[in-house]
Amino acid sequence: MTQAAQKPSRPLPRPLPRPDVYVETTPFWEAAKQHKLLLQYDTETKQYQWLPRPVSIYTGKRTLEWREASGGGQLYSWTLSNVAWPGHADRAPYMCALVELEEGVRILTNLYNYEGVELRDGLPVKLMWETLSEEFEYPAFEPA
Repeated sequence: MTQAAQKPSRPLPRPLPRPDVYVETTPFWEAAKQHKLLLQYDTETKQYQWLPRPVSIYTGKRTLEWREASGGGQLYSWTLSNVAWPGHADRAPYMCALVELEEGVRILTNLYNYEGVELRDGLPVKLMWETLSEEFEYPAFEPA
């Protein structure tokens, strides 16, 4: 095995988010600390967008502001993952879900507290929060 092909001897920890690397995301992370989910809103087209970007996906203009989302939505798709990312073996298995928010955007997230619930397209879900570190909270969902 060549030096480049060798695997690390121990798992690497999951990197934490780094606000404002490519796009201004500090408002999102600051609101998340208060358990508020912010989405970008295009004031010209009156539509939400996700993931955060420097310009509107609808117009290409900088007509964006941050607005608080309702926290409600429905399950759009999901998959049970039995393999955790490096450094997080204790988290597997976990449910990765695509949630369609009431605001019309889809967010990739984790689904919790689903035991005993028949998962299906359109299942109502509600916002909860996953603690990534003392500094970061991340939106997750559970059946409503």
